[in-house]
Amino acid sequence: MNLTSRRSFLKTAAGTAGVAAAARMLPGGCWISRAMAGSRAYFETELGITDELCRKALAKALSKGGEFADLYFEHTVGNFVMLEDGQVNQAYGRVDLGMGVRTVKGDQIGYGFTQELTESSILAAAATAATIADGSASQPAGEFVRPETADCYPLKTLLTSVPLSSKVPLVQAVNDRCFALSKLVVKVQAGLMDRQKRILIVTSDGKKVEDLQPLDYIFAQVVAEKGGRQESAGWNLGGRRDFSYYTPDVVETVAREATERAVELFDAIQPPAGEMPVVLGPGITGILLHEAVGHGFEADFNRKKQSTYCTMMGKQVAEPFVTIVDDASLPQQAGSINVDDEGVPGQKTVLVENGVLRSYLHDRISARHYGVNPTGSGRRQSYQFYPIPRMRTTYMLAGPASPEDVIKSVAKGIYVSRVSNGQVKIGEGDFAFYVSQGRAIENGKLGAPIKDINIMGNGPKMLRNVTMVANDLRFHEGAGGQCGKDGQGVPVSFGLPTVLVKSMTVGGVAA
Repeated sequence: MNLTSRRSFLKTAAGTAGVAAAARMLPGGCWISRAMAGSRAYFETELGITDELCRKALAKALSKGGEFADLYFEHTVGNFVMLEDGQVNQAYGRVDLGMGVRTVKGDQIGYGFTQELTESSILAAAATAATIADGSASQPAGEFVRPETADCYPLKTLLTSVPLSSKVPLVQAVNDRCFALSKLVVKVQAGLMDRQKRILIVTSDGKKVEDLQPLDYIFAQVVAEKGGRQESAGWNLGGRRDFSYYTPDVVETVAREATERAVELFDAIQPPAGEMPVVLGPGITGILLHEAVGHGFEADFNRKKQSTYCTMMGKQVAEPFVTIVDDASLPQQAGSINVDDEGVPGQKTVLVENGVLRSYLHDRISARHYGVNPTGSGRRQSYQFYPIPRMRTTYMLAGPASPEDVIKSVAKGIYVSRVSNGQVKIGEGDFAFYVSQGRAIENGKLGAPIKDINIMGNGPKMLRNVTMVANDLRFHEGAGGQCGKDGQGVPVSFGLPTVLVKSMTVGGVAA
């Protein structure tokens, strides 16, 4: 068997691509066969990972009595370029290549990984994973079947084939447009990140599936100055996109959002502190739903009885007009996946339906524990980690009200348009989030901009306190952040319509 070692593969990759000495950029795609762009046999053709080798590795992983085993192969190529003060000050490329082996027995996990895709290294990783068990060997399936999967992020062009010379003008255009939009702008950082991840999952129960996952975004971070005072804001757009997504309209949107948000902060005030109604604007505020509520629906927290929701299945957790979904199938969203990292096809999972808790987010282990099917939510950061239940794109469905009616219903409160830097205690559901932008609400109308305040509360209580949901569901179409859990970061997405929470604690100015 002629397997390519990691060292020789990366050496060939770098040599063929032509690495820029100063930038460390990997612009060329010629070392990844164009014919393999959409192939379901990339790892076998390019790296020699055959079914025979996979069966050997799975047999080794099950050699001490494991009940289930899987192999996860990964090849990721990433590039990043950023301008500051009108010049390229960062540009680099990164290649990750390796594989991991997981053995499962009950709720126990054994895991080994290697950066060398040689037979001896792969079998050694499998032997490490096998040590979780101590019993008689079991055998993997003799033949592998490829499950049907969606195509949520088709690529016309491999991201690795887009040269640096095509990226820098886009970033320069964002930079120039920010300065042109306001004379108050004194500093701009503008950049573009793109990543192309190929994965192969092979399981002991006979599943074999490959996926090609793009992830990319363009961003601007703007600093404005007025009267000796500085304010900053940023914006990004992207997802699992083809490079053709980055049009002049996208450049304009990113530059305008970042610039206008920074300039608006000069007029911002701090509202009074206390308990008050809070209106969450549509789109990016969905991160609050993700953090304060969504993590409590991940099945491992419930299986271990760490989540408030562990005894709430089938019970009312919100008003009847509230439905919450976690969805892997939305086109081009950063959180979408054709297949999860356990080989389960991506799917839509209704978590809360008409106010009633209907499902958790399951990987294979929690699904077996609860006697249900996996929800395609087993995700991992890379081959160096085993999968755990994670969100994909989490959102609340639109409701019956109009956004104007939601705001009109508030005599005195705040409207939140952007939050960041949140902290959440998963077990209790307690959270605190920094409101970077919003507006005061006075007598049912939006008032002065607000900033530099915190909103605090309890996730399950906040969900029960949602008293109005508008009909303007919007998804945040960015990809500049990742969700962290157990030391792993994965891309996610979120969305929200305009929502009224009847009471939250606002940390503003003391009376």
